[in-house]
Amino acid sequence: MNRTGFRHLLLHLYRARGIARRYFITNGFDGALTMLGLLTGFYSSGTVPVSVAISGCLGAAIALFVSGVSSAYLSESAERKKELKELEQAVLTDLEDSDYGRATRYVPVMVALVNGLSPLLISLVIISPLWFAQQGFPIYFPPLVTAIIIALAVIFLLGVFLGQVSRTFWLWSGLRSLAVALLTLMIILLFNSGQ
Repeated sequence: MNRTGFRHLLLHLYRARGIARRYFITNGFDGALTMLGLLTGFYSSGTVPVSVAISGCLGAAIALFVSGVSSAYLSESAERKKELKELEQAVLTDLEDSDYGRATRYVPVMVALVNGLSPLLISLVIISPLWFAQQGFPIYFPPLVTAIIIALAVIFLLGVFLGQVSRTFWLWSGLRSLAVALLTLMIILLFNSGQ
């Protein structure tokens, strides 16, 4: 690939940033909400050791990563190939080696990585107090409570980011996301209280 082709490829990747941003928010929110659900479940049971909570949350985070990468790659790749074939039929030319053809192969990889890494990294941030507690670092609140507070804060910040993307009032958008998280938390506590 020459310099011009490389620049065109970068331009195609840059134009796909909106799709990557959408995947980042969607799957990041899924990751944060999944961690909140697991942590709340562990907290309400009252007897789960920190090491078990870390293993459970880490397993879910890895599953979210694999699911995010594979699902986004398969769906984006299929959509891009369909668009490429339609374009080839319209111009009656093979475009596999064109800039557009290369972008059809690289954009799904970029989107898949964003979709997989967002829930993994967010999950690792949320469960970090559990790991610090296990390593003997002093934590002011109990580790599960601290992790739940961080999960709520992350979900609020994702809402704020969403508000900035959509150019709506950031605080309202953050509070709306936080309300979803609190509702989830209350439902889990309600179900666990009956056991």
